[in-house]
Amino acid sequence: MPSLIDIRRRVRAVKSTQQITKAMKMVSTSKLRRAQERIVKSRPYAKEMLRVFNNLATRTENATHPLLNDDPLSARTLLIVITADRGLCGSFNTNVAKAALQFTLEQPKDDKGRDVAMALVGRKGRDFFMRRGFDVLYEEVGLFQNVKWSHAQQIAQTAIKEFLGPDISSVYLVYNEFRSVISQRVVIEKLLPIPRLNEAEAINNAAPDASAASARASASQAAKVDASASPAVDYLFEPDPKQLLNTLLPLHVAVQVQRALLESAAAEHAARMQSMDSATRNAKEMVERLTLYMNKVRQAAITREIIEVVSGAQAT
Repeated sequence: MPSLIDIRRRVRAVKSTQQITKAMKMVSTSKLRRAQERIVKSRPYAKEMLRVFNNLATRTENATHPLLNDDPLSARTLLIVITADRGLCGSFNTNVAKAALQFTLEQPKDDKGRDVAMALVGRKGRDFFMRRGFDVLYEEVGLFQNVKWSHAQQIAQTAIKEFLGPDISSVYLVYNEFRSVISQRVVIEKLLPIPRLNEAEAINNAAPDASAASARASASQAAKVDASASPAVDYLFEPDPKQLLNTLLPLHVAVQVQRALLESAAAEHAARMQSMDSATRNAKEMVERLTLYMNKVRQAAITREIIEVVSGAQAT
């Protein structure tokens, strides 16, 4: 049986931990409010831009711009994995890592026998995949303290550069989408080439637990059905298509990357707030149990001392 001193020391340690988790919860709550405002403001623009360019890709020939070309020579995929830089946020990082691993298993190897290439954003994802020997083409850590437009541009430029090279045929994003304070969803989105309209709709409407392969199969089937059902509509470009798309398509890619970064930042704060709230409640319950146990031990010690005094008095 532990002594009263040991139990009091344990109670003080748990109370100290409770104060820390409570403070972290308050900090995450404050950061979540700002992150939520940013994603709410940027999400309509990004989603409408995505819809417009999905439609544009559907009605435009592949040869119009390299970023619209969905028939590249290589079959290798670049996966951009967005995780947090810190832990203590429940299963936030684990869910993204599991989804990314499942995605890599479903992807075919290229003609040189190479697996999916990685672009890792966030310290947790970088450490996880580099320990397992994945081919990492790009890494970025420490940007979630203050997500800036320059961060999204840098990641987008890297994705475009790799896609236009000879080794990468497609680029995907995997991240946590912020849905509410108590709910986040892991999302896998095709970034390059710009997906066709029905392909994007099929991926978005797929069940959350459906595999990436089944989602892409549904997208391909939907695209074929639409191609046979509706006539193509030509766009009129002013200025010429090359000049217009050279400006807008890289901007579109950067906007989608920034939206994913903002979604992940808001989801991280929400997950950490929930995790710290749960830890604070658990610490409170532990303090109550330890206090009750301490009182029982103290009462037993007092009773034992009284018995010893009475027994000594009777002996004399």
